[in-house]
Amino acid sequence: MEKKDYYEILGVDKSCDDKTLKSSFRKLAKEYHPDHNAGKPEAEAKFKEISEAYERLKNPESRAAYDRYGHAAFDGGGGRGNHSGGFDGNFSSAFSDIFNDFFGDFSNSTRSRETSNRGSDLRYTLEITLEEAYNGKSDTINVPINTECSGCKGNGGVNGESPIVCPNCQGSGKTRASQGFFMIERSCTSCNGSGQIVVNPCKSCGGQGRVKKPKKLSINIPAGVEDGNRIRLSGQGEAGLRGGRTGDLYIFVSIKPHKLFQRDGSDLYCNVPVSMATAALGGQIDIPTIDGSKLSVSIPEGSQNNKHLRLRGKGMPILRQKNFGDLHLQISVETPVNLNKKQKKLLEEFQNISDEKNNPVSDGFFKKLRDLWH
Repeated sequence: MEKKDYYEILGVDKSCDDKTLKSSFRKLAKEYHPDHNAGKPEAEAKFKEISEAYERLKNPESRAAYDRYGHAAFDGGGGRGNHSGGFDGNFSSAFSDIFNDFFGDFSNSTRSRETSNRGSDLRYTLEITLEEAYNGKSDTINVPINTECSGCKGNGGVNGESPIVCPNCQGSGKTRASQGFFMIERSCTSCNGSGQIVVNPCKSCGGQGRVKKPKKLSINIPAGVEDGNRIRLSGQGEAGLRGGRTGDLYIFVSIKPHKLFQRDGSDLYCNVPVSMATAALGGQIDIPTIDGSKLSVSIPEGSQNNKHLRLRGKGMPILRQKNFGDLHLQISVETPVNLNKKQKKLLEEFQNISDEKNNPVSDGFFKKLRDLWH
């Protein structure tokens, strides 16, 4: 039985442009799609016929071969001879069949299509205070995101109409072409790798199945979270293309610098200035803690500059544990300034009655110098 003319099948003139060709194909594909013609084998046969015609004519090289040799350009007939520039549809098809025996059916690459349609993972940086990291925090954030289009329910078609399987790649999202003894695989140009074509695109989303709008999300930041920690919200990322799987949202925690405390893991460090008299005589000082309370700390008599005090369990909570880190205090002895006459006189008197027992470090240092010089 003689095959019908491809242009006649698509209802276009031989001189039509690519846009007209594509438009006619979409119209016919919608009309004869098997989803809309259940139980009608003649409709399915017609759909395959128009899909074959469009596949041959949409490619400029194969269309030129068809215009010159007709169906003989693809069936290996003698009319094609050596004038097709090496174009051979049967060779590519046979090579693809052999390839599939080893690596699976190319036309059923569902996983590849799902991957290409999957929505992107998104990153959101949440800045919190050290106190919020200590106590934990529940918050609501607004994330600008591509979400499912309500007009087409994510399908990309008018009134939720399902897309059709791409006739060029048979739904795989990829095409293969032989080059010598090699098979070159590329993303399908007809469907941009999605494996599907929207015949009548939704006006709200242009056939993408998703639109950009802010999305409110409630999040819980656990106590003890550290700067740079990542929280993954599965399925809260960008909506997939035309019903594809939604991506994930990753929240990166950024902790603001604190005025008093520096953090190292679960431990906190604080530099505490102490007067010379308190350092010499000892005493009690009040220290603020990260939980907002005050703690009375004893300064030992004769404390030197940079003396280290460790308060166990007064640091940050350890993530997902009941234990706490420590609070480390570094004493900074402050030399008095702006002395009046009486204060200076008292210090002079103190210096006059002091000996090496009162200043063992400095006296020991200068003694070593004297020994070195002599």
